[in-house]
Amino acid sequence: MKLRIYQLIKSFLPVVLFVNLLASCNKELPYPVPIVQPPPAGSSITEILADPNYSILKAAVTRANLTALLSDKSKVFTFFAPDDAAMQYSGIPSAAAVNFFRPGQLDTLLKYCLIGGVKYTAANIPASFPNLYLQSNFILAPPSPSLPPGLRMPIFPAKNGSALFVNNIPITQADIPAANGVIHRVAAVIMPPSQYLWDRINADPNLTYLKAAIQRADSGVAAASTLQAALLNPAANLTVFAPTNTAFQTLLTGQITLALIAQGMDPGTASATASALAASPTVFQNPALYSVLTPLTVKGLVVYHMLGIRAFSVNMPTVATSIKTLLNSAIPAHPGVSITAVFGMGGVTAATIKGLGNATASNFLINPTPAPGGTSDQHYINGALHEIDQVLIPQ
Repeated sequence: MKLRIYQLIKSFLPVVLFVNLLASCNKELPYPVPIVQPPPAGSSITEILADPNYSILKAAVTRANLTALLSDKSKVFTFFAPDDAAMQYSGIPSAAAVNFFRPGQLDTLLKYCLIGGVKYTAANIPASFPNLYLQSNFILAPPSPSLPPGLRMPIFPAKNGSALFVNNIPITQADIPAANGVIHRVAAVIMPPSQYLWDRINADPNLTYLKAAIQRADSGVAAASTLQAALLNPAANLTVFAPTNTAFQTLLTGQITLALIAQGMDPGTASATASALAASPTVFQNPALYSVLTPLTVKGLVVYHMLGIRAFSVNMPTVATSIKTLLNSAIPAHPGVSITAVFGMGGVTAATIKGLGNATASNFLINPTPAPGGTSDQHYINGALHEIDQVLIPQ
């Protein structure tokens, strides 16, 4: 009898334990107590803009409906902020003048000066060539076959010695702390570009030879793989050193003259004939020169004038430095071009670039006036352009 009772207890014991386990699981759990993070100490970006020196910028922020965004202390921003002097220098004379702009225009302008989600102080900006690539809060365009989804217009902080820049604009006061990030005061409004590199090359009357050279290089190439397509690619990041028409005429006249003399023509006739041939950018489409100016040869020459990075004059090294060009994608061992810049009180006062085959260095035509009038530091959606006074020779 005792054995049977023991067997019954043993058989029911797992059931009892399971019931007890269920009972314990059905007990009410304590309500979670949220961990409240205290808001960051200090003033928000919006509050800092109450400073009278930012009266025009504050009016622009208000009209663009960005006050709430820049007041949010749960977010983090790096803001390149033009003070009143910078706004006036850039053509916005007063807070009242802000009303002449549509809110959407100001939204675009200000979001290009804003980097969301990260605080970049002066110490985070490397002193190296060419610059720091960051994406601003300005979304370039809705997704399309030629545009990656959510691509934001890039902006380029840089350091050269102790001087700080964003694009080619000096930072006049760095590291102004805010509860939701950091502010860098800048000397002018950082304008977002609205055109592509090809737009400039295609329209500039002083770059018609470069345009013709690009078109010759693209002969027989599928449209998507052409240089023109790269110069229209919104996701590209390039620097173009653009020889002037005079630079191309000088090179072509000299090269054609030597070729004609080598064929037995007397020097005087060869020089006159070469001058006539080189007098127009149609020289690249002259069938008599097709065997010399082949698409592959011309393409090699053109890509030797391009970098796969965006570099403004303020990024240029102060001692002669070899920089790789797009030609290195075909010839990895090529030393590239040698670049040197001279800095003065207002930034770069002179800069040179020398090709491997050039006897002397080519000069940057320093004039950063906004396109189409300027010749250096021209900023486009997919790169920067500098006009130079010689064609760079790769060999």
